[in-house]
Amino acid sequence: MYQTRSLMGSADAVAAHLDEVITRGSVSATVENRDELAIGDARLILRTYERYSMTGGNRLTLSASILAVGNQMEVALTTSGGSQALFWKVNTFGEEAFMTHGLRALDAFATHR
Repeated sequence: MYQTRSLMGSADAVAAHLDEVITRGSVSATVENRDELAIGDARLILRTYERYSMTGGNRLTLSASILAVGNQMEVALTTSGGSQALFWKVNTFGEEAFMTHGLRALDAFATHR
């Protein structure tokens, strides 16, 4: 799954907000990776979150890519995992729930900043 949002504000504030909201939203959610790249005025802040899916009985990830130039940002969320099938996904409930949680966090940031 893949979703994007356009936001205005501080990229560091968005990353900190996601870190807090995503990890607070599930007892098993953790920040697995933090990274940042920059070229000139452009910054790319990367996060990978992981949590256990009770529905799927496995772990899944939510990755956030925050591309910022000044106070303009494009944020992409991508989920992965959440299925136990060998050749195709048969259970995406966990991924859908993780994506919904990430999108709600972004929407809350946009409306409260």
